[in-house]
Amino acid sequence: MTSSDDGVRHFDVQQANLLSEILHDEYAVNSKDFAQLIKLGAIFVNSERQSKDGFVFSNSTIRVHLKPRRYNCTYPWKSLIVFENDFCLVLNKPSGIPSHPSVDNLIENALTQTSLAKKIPLFVTHRLDTLTSGLIVYAKKQSFAKSFNIQLQERTTRKKYVALIESTQKLPPRLTHYMNPAPGRPKKLSDTANEGWAICELEILEQKEIQPNLSWVKINLLTGRTHQIRAQLSHLHAPIVGDVLYGAQRPFEKNAIALRSCEIEFNCNDERLKFNISEDFEIPNK
Repeated sequence: MTSSDDGVRHFDVQQANLLSEILHDEYAVNSKDFAQLIKLGAIFVNSERQSKDGFVFSNSTIRVHLKPRRYNCTYPWKSLIVFENDFCLVLNKPSGIPSHPSVDNLIENALTQTSLAKKIPLFVTHRLDTLTSGLIVYAKKQSFAKSFNIQLQERTTRKKYVALIESTQKLPPRLTHYMNPAPGRPKKLSDTANEGWAICELEILEQKEIQPNLSWVKINLLTGRTHQIRAQLSHLHAPIVGDVLYGAQRPFEKNAIALRSCEIEFNCNDERLKFNISEDFEIPNK
């Protein structure tokens, strides 16, 4: 058996039994908690996610996430839809909730909640960080998801963000860094290319000083690496307000950083679509 402090447990079944009974015997998981873990999709047998209780044979391998990450889902999901047609849906995602399912939580994310609200299947096309708010595109058809992925590869989509940063230094108009491919966070960057490191590029379209050591910036994202904007701004000693992971000192809203996907442009069914939302932030207290 192996375990970790994040509540993930791996073990081999010695004696066949019901899954619920095995977890009760091994980790004192009661029936209520078992039902919750099943609902969230936090239990795997032989690498397959389990959706109900069942008989597990000896020599099977179980992985269970005893402390799945939980998120607030009490949003009026239909009213957050900015646009939809037969192929896609554009959502104004709140901060503090993942954009897609995770290994320990299938339910509490924007994609699943919107899918449940609309009673239709939706598919991932791209992603936003949990702490980031704003525009995200979901596919209604897998053919569109494939098309959107090709657009990302060919850089024909346009994605713009706004942020509050803890700096008034003038940022260069174009930022180019290289991201260490190693897992883990915060992401590490280099100013020079290294073998295997992913290039990260963005443009600073506008910058306005708001207060001492506080600026508003508008960004054109050219590549889409995990935590890219957060890491690149932090690398220049200009962390996003509220982004403690990347060195921010000023607080922001709970479960949020001052980063918003404010504009997105892409092709859909031979039509060029473009959407915008507010670029303004409520200025946080020092």
